[in-house]
Amino acid sequence: MLSIPLHPTKLLVMRVALQRGFTLIELMVAVAILAILAVLAAPSFNDAILSNKLSSYSNNFVASATLARGEAIKRNAVVKMCRSADGASCATSGGWQQGWIVFNDPDDNGSLDSGETLIQRQQALSADYSFTGNVYAVGFQPVGVGATTANLTLCRATPTVGSQGRDVKVSATGRVSVSKTTTGTCL
Repeated sequence: MLSIPLHPTKLLVMRVALQRGFTLIELMVAVAILAILAVLAAPSFNDAILSNKLSSYSNNFVASATLARGEAIKRNAVVKMCRSADGASCATSGGWQQGWIVFNDPDDNGSLDSGETLIQRQQALSADYSFTGNVYAVGFQPVGVGATTANLTLCRATPTVGSQGRDVKVSATGRVSVSKTTTGTCL
């Protein structure tokens, strides 16, 4: 094999040509542009996070109401869902953000008595949110229809005008629906 020696100046030119990268000024300009874009995008991220939390909380309520309705049909007995601060009894004051329980209520008295089964316990929502409504309990008859209708509003505890919220409705037929709202006020 034959090797051809390179002249030292040609070797230096080849090394300089192979070295590529950013100068410090180019890097600082790129970082400044990235910082400006991040500042502009931050408010939309906050809206996305808020929307995600509101959807999560309202979906938890819908899942609990659907479970209560299904259990009423399965057990052929009245099943109630009520707000509960301690996870063991119904609360007659405060909002749904304190949490709720689902239990079978064959005597239809609206309270979890001995001998009645606690089906589900939902933890309290974050203190930053308010979940209020026109009822403290939602019941389902053995055929799956709602014993009561409910209109609930989920939003931030300190809403601003135009902020996001969710309206949760339980109809007399037992159907639970959620709609997005931007009124910025809770019930």
